[in-house]
Amino acid sequence: MTSAVGKVTEAVRERVPTLTSLPLPRVVDQRLLHQRWPVTELAAPPPGSGLAPILGDAGAPLLGHSLDSLRFGLEFQLNRYRDFGPVSWMGAFGKRIVGLTGPAATQIALVNKDKAFSQEGWKFFIENFFHRGLMLLDFGEHHMHRRIMQEAFTRERLIGYVGQMGPALREGVAGWAARPDQRLYPSLKQLTLDVATRVFMDMRSGDEARQVNRAFVDCVRAGTAIVRYPVPGGRWAAGLHGRKVLERYFAENLPAKRRADGADLFSALCHATTEDGERFTDEDVVNHMIFLMMAAHDTTTITSTAAAYYLAKHPQWQERAREESLALGDELPDTGALERLRTLDLVIKEALRLVAPVPSMARMTVKDTEVLGRYLPAGTMVGVAPAANHYDPQCWTDPHTFDPERFNDERREDKSHRYAWMPFGGGAHKCIGLHFGTYEVKALLHEMLRAHRWSLPAGYRIKWDYVSLPVPVDGLPVRLTPR
Repeated sequence: MTSAVGKVTEAVRERVPTLTSLPLPRVVDQRLLHQRWPVTELAAPPPGSGLAPILGDAGAPLLGHSLDSLRFGLEFQLNRYRDFGPVSWMGAFGKRIVGLTGPAATQIALVNKDKAFSQEGWKFFIENFFHRGLMLLDFGEHHMHRRIMQEAFTRERLIGYVGQMGPALREGVAGWAARPDQRLYPSLKQLTLDVATRVFMDMRSGDEARQVNRAFVDCVRAGTAIVRYPVPGGRWAAGLHGRKVLERYFAENLPAKRRADGADLFSALCHATTEDGERFTDEDVVNHMIFLMMAAHDTTTITSTAAAYYLAKHPQWQERAREESLALGDELPDTGALERLRTLDLVIKEALRLVAPVPSMARMTVKDTEVLGRYLPAGTMVGVAPAANHYDPQCWTDPHTFDPERFNDERREDKSHRYAWMPFGGGAHKCIGLHFGTYEVKALLHEMLRAHRWSLPAGYRIKWDYVSLPVPVDGLPVRLTPR
């Protein structure tokens, strides 16, 4: 370790003593993850402010930490947290990015009392593909759009969505019986895409549905492209093409949705009206549908995959959850029935803790501010790391262990800090579809438990690829046994 880094680390340890013992998971390549670079200040604080500068490093020439942050994801975040503390900067994607890690730093950015943190940070990554989606809007405009959108996520609407997803999930899971040995992640992704197109757009499987699904996948993958230029065959170009496909589809089908108030989300957005008479324009509906499809199916797939992995890794929990599912009988479960699946509640929450579907969140400072005594100038890209909060030993007992009981009524470790557990984000931009997503994951796992038992190869341990959102590098091989 260089003397500069040593001084930084010692200073951090004085302010946050518990970080020195932060346990880190095994990583694939220690050389890249632990490469040391010259430590410098992000910017000098104003004279007399009493604030300290943010310390960090630029990383490798040109690429900065782009590759190692994408490759190692959570491990990279935890190492930065250990070495620099809750506030540091790094070079990545051609930018200087300040990382905020730990519940206290996270709370400052997401509660955003002085309105210094803007959603502009997201625009750098996904503006070209999810233009004016809810997550990219700020302050008053965001509040207005969220109020309108909430009309599409009322309790009555959610009951209807659950009713629509049930048959698709049961049919899809039953079809897996023909492939007892399979990669579970691709199967889950296809199933959640099928559900999304049915519930969100009232679209059945076919060539058009496959084209729309492919376009969504391309848009999501493009956001973290290293080459951010439409090179033929590259991710960026595929994402731009996918956006055009989606815009064309929604624009062509929107007039019919306006005319008839259907039960799907597309129709709900077309007719959503607040008490004040506020409604979405046609352009708003198109933008929000593209964003919501991305937000819904990817996060649901990741959470379902993680929960299925841990249920296979811990068969006693799989049997416990199955017993509750079988007790519901053979009818397709409604929202009330799904809410009674207490074991799945615990398992899903723990899966969300161990594998946060959105491991980092982007912001941009619109004015000078400070975080935990560190000076943060206007115009700075900021990355908030909720995934690392989920492993903070100040909040969680033995954080690298699968332990769903930590969420039971007696322990409630998630209440140790308001931002200790935040798979759905927080503050004004907390996920508007969190209840919808939870119902879908529970319904999917319920159907799996009814139809199959599943197991992993001996000694198997999952590895996650963080190039876009967490994905198992090998697709998660499982063996299904008909129940």
